[in-house]
Amino acid sequence: MSTSQRRSARVSGRVALDQAEAVIVDQYTRLVRLAYLTLPHTLTRHRRVLVAHALVQRALPGFRIARAGRRVPGQRKGGAPDPALARTRASVLRAALAHDRRPRGWPGFLPPPRTLRPMFPVVWGLRIFPRAGGGDEIALGQVLSEAPAAARAAFVLLQVEGLSRPEVSELLTAAGVPEPQPALDTAAGLEASAGGATQALLTSREFDACSVQTRPTDLLRRRRRFQLAWLSAGIVALCCAVLLTAVGSSPSDQPARTVDVSPAISADRLVHTPRDTWADTSRVDFTAWPARGSRVSDTALITRALATWTDPPRGTRVRVAEATSDEQPPGNTQLLYAGDVGGEAVVLFHDGRRVVRYGEPPSPLDPASLDISRADEADVTTAASLVVSRGEGKVRYLTAPWIAEAQTRDLLDPDSPGRPLDVTDEGVTDAVPELPGKGACDSLPVLQLRSSSKIVEKHAFLVADLGGLTPVHLSYTPLPGTGAPPRQPREATSTAALESWARIACRLPLMRQSGVRAVNQWDFAEQDLPERGGGAVWSCTRASTWRGHGSVLVQFRTSKESATSPAKVVGRARSTAACSRFGQHIVASTPWTAGSGRHYLLAAGSREVTGIDVTGDVKADKKGGTLAVKAPESPEVTVRARLKDGETLDEVGSRP
Repeated sequence: MSTSQRRSARVSGRVALDQAEAVIVDQYTRLVRLAYLTLPHTLTRHRRVLVAHALVQRALPGFRIARAGRRVPGQRKGGAPDPALARTRASVLRAALAHDRRPRGWPGFLPPPRTLRPMFPVVWGLRIFPRAGGGDEIALGQVLSEAPAAARAAFVLLQVEGLSRPEVSELLTAAGVPEPQPALDTAAGLEASAGGATQALLTSREFDACSVQTRPTDLLRRRRRFQLAWLSAGIVALCCAVLLTAVGSSPSDQPARTVDVSPAISADRLVHTPRDTWADTSRVDFTAWPARGSRVSDTALITRALATWTDPPRGTRVRVAEATSDEQPPGNTQLLYAGDVGGEAVVLFHDGRRVVRYGEPPSPLDPASLDISRADEADVTTAASLVVSRGEGKVRYLTAPWIAEAQTRDLLDPDSPGRPLDVTDEGVTDAVPELPGKGACDSLPVLQLRSSSKIVEKHAFLVADLGGLTPVHLSYTPLPGTGAPPRQPREATSTAALESWARIACRLPLMRQSGVRAVNQWDFAEQDLPERGGGAVWSCTRASTWRGHGSVLVQFRTSKESATSPAKVVGRARSTAACSRFGQHIVASTPWTAGSGRHYLLAAGSREVTGIDVTGDVKADKKGGTLAVKAPESPEVTVRARLKDGETLDEVGSRP
């Protein structure tokens, strides 16, 4: 029986060469689209287009780069299965999935061995890429870039090719995917995220690698190379000249940095906001920033920055924030800054949705850097500063034109006043220490900025650097007042706010590089502890991201502890609306041990909580917003709150 099963798993019969060629010609666009969307998004769009065409053209029997080893489903639309199409599709899919795999021990700095083979087509002197789509296509492209390659392939096969789930599963298996079910599940999630017009989006020009636009490479550079080839006396003399130049030249003698591609938008088409716009506008955000810096007229520098953003050259250090598109610059791109900071030439852009930083070291032999972060719906606080330079544990900021004063303060020292921070006429601050990483947490430096009275009076606020281009806005919501309406988040500059933040500040570095936009500390309840154990404050720290999701930490601190000792984390939740204006009710619990050694279960809820029920190892039912009952040392309980409107509320998260 096992022998017959093995035979049934193999392709029955060979596909004739003329049949395979007819399939490739007839289905060429669809096969190229499948390869293009499956290939890794670490490749540039130019490279992905060429590789996609090469993989389809090499799928002809005889190349043997991606032969299917298992039976694959044929096309069942309107007739019998087509084994030639099925085998060709499996061959293309296998090659695309395997393109970025490296054998064990293969050097990381070399491309996969498959890419070292000669592959046609080859394009000289041009950069090619699909035409840009609309906002829906860009959003779908971002979603696809975050999905595994097998899931992208399953998504295209289901939505564009119209295959059934069993057919896609069998095809993925034939293409070398050991477990196709997770890819199918992820593809179903992509379909739910994309909405109802998925097929129309996938067949749009944004993902059509057969309908492309072209840009020339650097024409002047090509001409110089041609002249150098003719003027060279021989390879030995050329090598000697290069060695002598590398050993004996100064930085000023090194060749000028050039770019290989033409930018998607020219430097002279960039938006330049007038200098005084910020003082007379109702939209106080990045759109009100004027172009500043000593090199705003340096067209060559700005062109290199735009070209790197359009298609980063090999070796460029590219950092794209979470849930951020890396698409090329659109036509409404705005110049924010161009100048020299911290030994680098720096250019900052804003395109309405993102901020982009280009950094260029003085030596053309050192790689440039490109950072892209989301900045949609920024406001007077989240658009108040940008990181313009980072290195050696220090960071410099470019402040908004409406910032009248800048200070630094230590979150772990709430009683100390802010220290003045020097800012140049261009808005660049002195270097400030970065937040500490893992390990000791002895100091938490943050910026305290004050807006000009031209837009708002006496408005000071705190921002902290968490590794992105846009510093994170820190706010505070105080304890509820008796009979007062719900408190709203406010700036974290009051004594109570700074004291509360001091107890949770050391957890800020854990949020690095996670796309956080703002962090609010909400003290939602206070409680008298049993056996005269002092008082306790319950708080919820919510980190809101640019993409809308948020995570919360529920914390518990007592008056007997040090004013800067970290609060105890009693619950956590991710991708939740809790502790926001869309999740204004909360209840939490924690075990606690009194000075006598007795163990208690404590619970507390926000202002709308009228009673708390406990079941499990402890059974209790108490009216009011707090509860304290004797309990085992580590009880297993379920805590639920009753609200004023009669609804019930489950405990947020779980104890870590």
